[in-house]
Amino acid sequence: MSREYRRFQCEVAGRLLTIETGHVAEQANGAVTVRMGDTVLLVTACMSPASREGTDFFPLTVDYEERLYAAGKIPGSFFRREARPSQEAILAARLTDRAIRPLFPKGFRNEVQIIATVLSVDMEHQPDILAGIGASAALAISDIPFDGPVGMCRVAVIGDHVVPLPSYSQLKESVLDLAVASVEDAVVMLEAGAKEVSEDVFLQAVRTGHEVNRVLIAFIQEMAQAVGRPKAPYIPAPSPDPALVHEILARFEAQVRHAVFSGAEKGERVAALDALQKEVSTAFQERFTPEQIGLAFHEAVRTVFRKGVLEEGRRPDGRGPRELRPITCQVGLLPRTHGTGLFRRGQTQVLTITTLGSLGERQELDTLSPEETKRYIHHYNFPPYSTGEVRRIGSPGRREIGHGALAERALLPLIPSEEEFPYTIRLVSEVMSSNGSTSMASVCGSSLSLMDAGVPIPRHVAGIAIGLVSDDKGRYQVLTDIQGLEDHEGDMDFKVAGTERGLTAVQMDVKIRGVGEAILRQALEQAREARVIILEKMTATIAQPRPTVSPYAPKVLRMTIPVDKIGALIGPGGKTIRSIIEQTKTTIDVEDDGTVLIGSPDPEALERARAVIANIIQEVKVGGIYTGRVTRLAPFGAFVEIFPGKEGLVPVAELSERRISRPEEEVKVGDEITVVVTEIDRLGRINLSRKALFRPPDTPAEPPPRPAPPSPRRPSPPPRPAGGPPSRPSPPAPRITPPSPPRRDGGWRPGPRRGP
Repeated sequence: MSREYRRFQCEVAGRLLTIETGHVAEQANGAVTVRMGDTVLLVTACMSPASREGTDFFPLTVDYEERLYAAGKIPGSFFRREARPSQEAILAARLTDRAIRPLFPKGFRNEVQIIATVLSVDMEHQPDILAGIGASAALAISDIPFDGPVGMCRVAVIGDHVVPLPSYSQLKESVLDLAVASVEDAVVMLEAGAKEVSEDVFLQAVRTGHEVNRVLIAFIQEMAQAVGRPKAPYIPAPSPDPALVHEILARFEAQVRHAVFSGAEKGERVAALDALQKEVSTAFQERFTPEQIGLAFHEAVRTVFRKGVLEEGRRPDGRGPRELRPITCQVGLLPRTHGTGLFRRGQTQVLTITTLGSLGERQELDTLSPEETKRYIHHYNFPPYSTGEVRRIGSPGRREIGHGALAERALLPLIPSEEEFPYTIRLVSEVMSSNGSTSMASVCGSSLSLMDAGVPIPRHVAGIAIGLVSDDKGRYQVLTDIQGLEDHEGDMDFKVAGTERGLTAVQMDVKIRGVGEAILRQALEQAREARVIILEKMTATIAQPRPTVSPYAPKVLRMTIPVDKIGALIGPGGKTIRSIIEQTKTTIDVEDDGTVLIGSPDPEALERARAVIANIIQEVKVGGIYTGRVTRLAPFGAFVEIFPGKEGLVPVAELSERRISRPEEEVKVGDEITVVVTEIDRLGRINLSRKALFRPPDTPAEPPPRPAPPSPRRPSPPPRPAGGPPSRPSPPAPRITPPSPPRRDGGWRPGPRRGP
């Protein structure tokens, strides 16, 4: 049934936000269009009528659909339509997912899908933040159970000013790109990239974002009161039986405590808990079902773990709250790769490999972002053996893409510019073993690998994950360097990366309704302490980038040519530059300003390519001597390519000292011969001579005529009578006449014969 069309407007941080509902997508549980400037999104929320049987998690799906028509673009794929989501779309979907997921009721198991479709972008107002606002509004006005609304905004720091909801152009000048999601009294999600900012500046930006979010929350609440629907009832998932949990703890608490806090490695602890669960099942199988026993046992483990952390300050491996696991670092492990770094912290181990390529290998982007290419790329792989599991290997999932993007963001401020280091840089982090915070281990391994590859980064970047255990009594414990069990049973995963000078990336997710500033400040301080220790370990392994790149990496030679010679270097349809690449086995990239970058692992190939390009851009001069290749033969002479894209004609008479009637008698196609330029006509056609080079340099072409002896002066002859025979004119001096212009079929007509 159709719903009433309503339009709501609110000014947020000096920008007008418009949300409409009841106009389109009326069959969704909740649907809104969100507009800021000329950026418009449709965001819908739908819920399945019942929970899926056997589901032990909340099945939430968030999709972010980029439509390139929104920016007036046609997709660049073969099919000319959007296919799988881009990395930017996946990251935008994760941003919304992480902001709203903690706010659904515990035990809610109905499938929920949020779809944000980008309909229009103005390249100023960023659509990913509007998708989060739209999702919050669509859920708030729908009948889907949701403990919101939640506000989301982006914050920049430009100079001394904190700027909420910045435009694309403002973000380019900012030292911080921070996304903040929060409810009225707590922060739910953080995502940031920074250029080594301090913790105080970061917290100031978080406060500003939280204040903006309060305005958004009040605005969405007003909408929900006006057009919202009553929340639908749902059947919650089974919860642990408190009586059974109490019985398990009464009989087995000591064994549970020993299994959790024994200090054993992950595999041993899991095996001990599995064996204990079987013992508990045997003890209670007559009165309870296996499902009831399983839920109660897991709740008992959770209770013992949280009690030990909060009341006794204990951790599963015996560390203190601020203590790091043992750290080891290695570089240069693989013989043929351009750079490698292996970082290990406890049972978490990541190997990162660096590959260098030419700038022509930059990634081309087909997205709604103003950026069209990307020369620094980080990929993250999480194979099943890293957790001792057996599962299918396929294309990377959203988690892998998100972790790779986080590590990429952490290192981006330290990556040298194209002018300083003209390479495309690809990093691949392979997780060898996982027991907590593999993304931050990827940051450390990547920094080691870059220095091993000779990439001139000024200093190391390190990352650490901070956790939280809290209760409803206000007690909490902030944990440094969390491992798997602490992540699984804890309330927060706060990843912080940076250098000795400041933060470069932050990502925070929570499982509770949010965290306050006091917890954030303590987490940042503990992360800083841990970062200093990790950076010392990394610096002891490799303190600065290697002075040269790997012998197996391409070397890059930079040269500059006049802008008006770019066309000559590229040639018609790229023929000339492709020919040089094929002949010299190099890569050649030409920039609009005339910068030419030649890449090859072979220094001789670099020099050959440089020499060819230098020949192309130089001006052909009469009298210049060149060595070229015979490209084709004609009855009147041979065409010689003196360098790529420049061809001249050697007439038959100028091919040899001896008299020949056809060019085939002296040369064949493919021969290399040395010639001299004798003439460049007004059409730019080049005439060449080989014969002229056969004469010794000091020998004139013909002996000079001997001067005649002076004769006695004679009177001038009388004029001829009118009508007599005319006097014969003196014959002209011999000369070479250039060939006629080419015919339409591309051939050449022979020029006129020599002499009179």
